[in-house]
Amino acid sequence: MSIRMAQYGTKHGHATGKLLAMLTNPDVEVVGVYESDPAQRERMQAADGLLRNVHWFDEKAEMLDDPSIVAIASEGLNSESLEQSAEIVAAGKHIWYDKPAGQDWPRWQAVMAQAQAHNLYVQMGYMFRYHNGFQRIANWTKSGLLGDIFSVRAHMSTWISEAQREVISEHKAGIFYDLAGHMLDQIVWLLGRPTRTTGFFHNHSGIVPTFADNTLGVLEYDSALAVVDIAAMEPRPMARRFEVYGSRGSAILLEPFEPGHAIRLCLEEADGGYRQGEQRIPLSAQSRQELYDRELAAFVAVLSDKQPPDRPASHELLVQETLLRTTGHIAD
Repeated sequence: MSIRMAQYGTKHGHATGKLLAMLTNPDVEVVGVYESDPAQRERMQAADGLLRNVHWFDEKAEMLDDPSIVAIASEGLNSESLEQSAEIVAAGKHIWYDKPAGQDWPRWQAVMAQAQAHNLYVQMGYMFRYHNGFQRIANWTKSGLLGDIFSVRAHMSTWISEAQREVISEHKAGIFYDLAGHMLDQIVWLLGRPTRTTGFFHNHSGIVPTFADNTLGVLEYDSALAVVDIAAMEPRPMARRFEVYGSRGSAILLEPFEPGHAIRLCLEEADGGYRQGEQRIPLSAQSRQELYDRELAAFVAVLSDKQPPDRPASHELLVQETLLRTTGHIAD
């Protein structure tokens, strides 16, 4: 039996990909999409392919008040999504929520508390959870293959237009606020809650001076440091890289980690079926759309009682708290 889903909003950078994932998943029936902005709705309706056949709700109540709709994808702008998600949870529906979870920390805590009180599942849209390379490094870290972790370095820069910078500039920390959650999601999964966070957020391009386009976040742990650097003007194609260093070995997801072709694994001693020294572990490359598809498959499997959540609610809260601490939205 298919799970009936809808989508609230279309202005998030992942919105089209998430809608395509729902439209092509055999276990999902897309009931419709609600977009409050008439001009945006018109642009989306003019799109080619599968999107042409989507039903568009005239009022959000059509979606929120329909008891047959089990879950809703929250895909509004960063400035819209938390309130949209609060409405979805208040309507008693599970939520596939694209990052980040807003600037209002008490509000996000309340939304999560309400979801848990009503047995509603909230899955954040951090697609690299379903990336073969990140999953393998997480498994090596948690199994002890790499020993005691003392350093994590993540580079996830991008290139965005002036118009995109204008939109994101309303958020303190700019491009870091927009993208860093992806890497923080990985880091706190490996290391837990940092004892201290520090952020550096600058405009170095001169484009949209109010927008932080060259940024760095440092997470301090009792025996480790993690660093995340993100800029908004890196020449394309971007060199994205993720590195984990431990007392017994290191693992580097070589750039670009999208789609991801190999991990450099280096071990002090042979272990876990891997030899001593340096070796390259090949990966099957995954497109961004494949990651969205895997995200959704996991979401549906949880709702169908086929698997437990890949991340507990406490983790979803911790990622957002760490982002807001690092960006100065809440006290460190």
